[in-house]
Amino acid sequence: MNVLVLNSGSSSLKFQVIATDLDRIREYKDERLCWGEVEGMGGEAIIKFQPRSGPSKTLTAPLRDVGAALDYIVRFIASDRSGVPEIKHTGDFNAVGHRVVHGGEMFQESARIDDKVLKGIEDCIDLAPLHNPNNVKGILAARELFGSDLPQVAVFDTAFHSSIPEQAYLYALPYHLYRRHRIRRYGFHGTSHRYVAFRYRALRGLTREQTNIITLHLGNGCSAAAIRAGRSLDTSMGMTPLEGLVMGTRSGDLDPAIVNFIARKEGLSPSETDTLLNTQSGLLGISGLTNDMRELQSELKEHDDRRVRLAIEIFCYRARKYIGAYLACMDGADAIVFTGGIGENSPDVRARICASMEWAGLHLDAQKNNDAIGREALISAGDSKLLAYAIPTDEELLIARDTVRVILGEPHPS
Repeated sequence: MNVLVLNSGSSSLKFQVIATDLDRIREYKDERLCWGEVEGMGGEAIIKFQPRSGPSKTLTAPLRDVGAALDYIVRFIASDRSGVPEIKHTGDFNAVGHRVVHGGEMFQESARIDDKVLKGIEDCIDLAPLHNPNNVKGILAARELFGSDLPQVAVFDTAFHSSIPEQAYLYALPYHLYRRHRIRRYGFHGTSHRYVAFRYRALRGLTREQTNIITLHLGNGCSAAAIRAGRSLDTSMGMTPLEGLVMGTRSGDLDPAIVNFIARKEGLSPSETDTLLNTQSGLLGISGLTNDMRELQSELKEHDDRRVRLAIEIFCYRARKYIGAYLACMDGADAIVFTGGIGENSPDVRARICASMEWAGLHLDAQKNNDAIGREALISAGDSKLLAYAIPTDEELLIARDTVRVILGEPHPS
C-alpha cells in the first residue's frame, strides 16, 4: 500500500511516500519511496525532493496554498522526472496519512477520517489554534485532489498520552474549569515517544508490558515522557507545547505570575506576551544568538561565550531534573532514550544531561556515546544499571503503519 504521509503547516508542507503492508505474520514491510518539503507557500515556493535512489532535486513554483502545493507534488511524484517508478499516476496512491497535532479527549488513537472525525479535529482548534487549522487544510486538500473514496487517516500527536492518569493530567485549578473548557495536560510528540518506545523494546526483545523507560525528544521542540508498561504515565508538555523542557524558542516551565508581570512591565498585549514565550525565549532568549544547538555548541567552543554556556547548561539541567522526577513517579526505570535532532546527534548534550547521575545507576560509555550520531545505539557503560540509548525517531513511518492498520481494521498495536 503506497501511503502519502503529510504534515501540513501554515506555509510549508512536509511529505513522504512509504510503501508499507502487513504480511501474514502481522509484521510490517516498509519501503520509503521519496520524501521532501514545500516551503514558502503563498508565493514562489521552494520544493525540495529526494527520491529513494538518485540525486535530490530543488524546484520552484508559484504555489498559493496547501491545495496547490499538494497538487504539484503529487503530479510531480507521478511524473517521469521524479525517479519514483512505483508511482506512475495519481491512482497509484492508496491512502493518505496525516499528522494531526491535537486530538483532545476525543481521539485516543489514530482514526480513519470521515465527516465526524473531521468535525472532531475542527472542535480541537481552540486547543491548538496554530496547528489544527493547517492540519484540516491538508485533509481537505487531499480530499479535493484524490476524491472522497481514497482513505485518509489522522494520527494524533496527543493520542499516545491519553493513558496519563487523572492525577497527572489535571492542573490544580478550580475543577469546573476542566469540566467547562477541558483545561488539562494533553502532551505532544506522542508519535515520536511511541515510536522510540517500540524500537527500544524491539532492540531489547521485550514485550510492551516490560517497557519501562524515560524518553527525551530533544529538538527545536522538546518533551520528556515517563513510559511504564509501554504506556505514557506522564509527559512534560501540557495543554499546549509551551510547558516543560527548555526548547529552541519556547521557555518551558515558568512561574505563571511572570506572564502578567512581563505584560505589565513591557506594555505587551496577551497575544504579544504569548509570542514572546513561544518564539523569543528558550535557547534563543537566553543566548541572544540562536535557537540552533549546533551553532551554540560551535560558539561555545570558539569563544566560550558566557550566555551561550548558560543556555546549554539550563537546557541540560531542566532535562536532568525531569529525569529525576520521572524516576520517582515511575518507581524507577530501566532506560533513558534520547531522540529528536539534538537527542540523536549531540553526544555533548547527552553527556551533560547524564552527568552526575551515578546515584541512579547511570554511567555513560564515552566512546559509545561519541560514536552514536544519527543511529540506534546503546550508549551506557557495561556496568550501568540504568541503561541509555540513542534512537532516531521516525514519525512518518509510524504514521504510514498506522494508516495501513486503521484501513485494514487491525487492533491498536500492543
